Amino acid sequence: MTPLSPTTPASDGRAGRALATLAGLSAELSSARSLETSIERILETLRTTLESQECALWMHTPQGLRRAWGSGLGHFTEAQVRAALTSADDAGAPAELRVVPIVLGPRRLGALALRLERVPEPEEELLLQALANVLAPELAHAERSRQLEVEVASRTMEIERGRRFTEKIIDSLPLGLYVIDREFRIQSWNRKRETGMQGVQREEAIGRTIFEILHRQPSEMLRREFEDVFSTGRMQEYQMESISSGEARTYRITKIPMRLGDGPVTHVITIGEDVTDWREAQERFSQAEKLAAIGQLAAGVMHEINNPLATIAACAESLGYRIEDLERSGVTLAPETHDFLGIIDNEVVRCKQIVDGLLEFSRPKQPRKERVNVNEVVERTLFLLKHHVRFKKLTVETSLDPLMGRVPHANAEQLVQVFMALLLNAMDAMGDRGLVRIVSRVGATPAEGAVVEVIDMGHGIARSEIGKIFEPFYTTKGPGKGTGLGLSICYGIVQEHGGRVEVESVLGQGSTFRVILPVVES
Repeated sequence: MTPLSPTTPASDGRAGRALATLAGLSAELSSARSLETSIERILETLRTTLESQECALWMHTPQGLRRAWGSGLGHFTEAQVRAALTSADDAGAPAELRVVPIVLGPRRLGALALRLERVPEPEEELLLQALANVLAPELAHAERSRQLEVEVASRTMEIERGRRFTEKIIDSLPLGLYVIDREFRIQSWNRKRETGMQGVQREEAIGRTIFEILHRQPSEMLRREFEDVFSTGRMQEYQMESISSGEARTYRITKIPMRLGDGPVTHVITIGEDVTDWREAQERFSQAEKLAAIGQLAAGVMHEINNPLATIAACAESLGYRIEDLERSGVTLAPETHDFLGIIDNEVVRCKQIVDGLLEFSRPKQPRKERVNVNEVVERTLFLLKHHVRFKKLTVETSLDPLMGRVPHANAEQLVQVFMALLLNAMDAMGDRGLVRIVSRVGATPAEGAVVEVIDMGHGIARSEIGKIFEPFYTTKGPGKGTGLGLSICYGIVQEHGGRVEVESVLGQGSTFRVILPVVES
């Protein structure tokens, strides 16, 4: 071994101690402890060995020299350490400061900085330089590791931000959305799926099979639907009815195939959208089209029908006079003769009512319109109906909101016709006994500001028939008891006033007809 100093007993002892110290410090770096812990222990050992007040490891960083680790009091400044590193004669650095640079090739990694009260021995100088050489690769490796950690952390944060942003987009959709894999296990479940009567928390759904979560739906049906998408790769779309929220709602369900690569379908995205309002709007639009078509038809044939009806009525009237003359002259006629004439007359009158209704419907008059108080219209309608024999047998309750505004550009006579038709329908639904409630209230917006409900406790309307009741000539009443035009005409009048008619009904419990009209401020 090359001696560290002249071979005297004292120098041999100091060299041996230096070598032993270096070996111990190197062993510390090779231990299983973290680099930070090892460097702290090395600095403490070095400070004790060299009898220094301070021993610190300074690192070059983008922000300048920084004291990374230290043992003892930290009195030196960055400027002092930098001056000691850059000046050959240590100009500007304190006399007690001893700085050993830590360099790996062309890279300056940092420096060992010590506060010494004495001049270090040559062996101690060699110890410091050897320690700097040993620390250099360790610090370079640690620096690369930290840079890699920073990069990984940055990339991880970027990926996490992207994931949260995508998740936020999916959660903000007004749609229920979930994704399953080929094992039918849920991989994604947006927040919309957490709301409602059947809402399930995302944490509860992820990882479980769809059959465990949607247990109210037949599992075999669900399995067939998903397997069809997995096998064919075709999107499925259908509508379903649900009353889980307490009211009948219509949902459009779309199942979309998803591939992670170029291979077969790996996942299925299911989207559920509440289309109840859209469907009702479509039905109203379809109803308006039907009414317009009926109006055009009526306009083309009403006069042709009126002419033969007038001829039949005139002939029946002439026959009646002739029969009276024959009876006065002593001729005996069959007893059913008068019955036949009565039937002819009644049927002619009924046909004329149908034609007149069509005439009003297809070519409505342009009545004078003004601001109308809907409550006053309701009260006027009840006044007209109080003389009706069957209506007198019903119990009528009213709850009219006095704060409701007036309907602009309205015709009171037409609105009376609407409410009278609804009240007579309620009477027919309940027979000779029952309770009818009439409620008016202020709506949520001026466009839907006046809401009037006619509520009966009658036999109700089947859901399959609700969509048809506003169609011309459709009636659930027996033969000879209705023309099927009343609700159609009501619908047309309310629509002309800028409003709409809604109906809710449960078989055996009754129906609610709701007239919604725009208002202006009182």
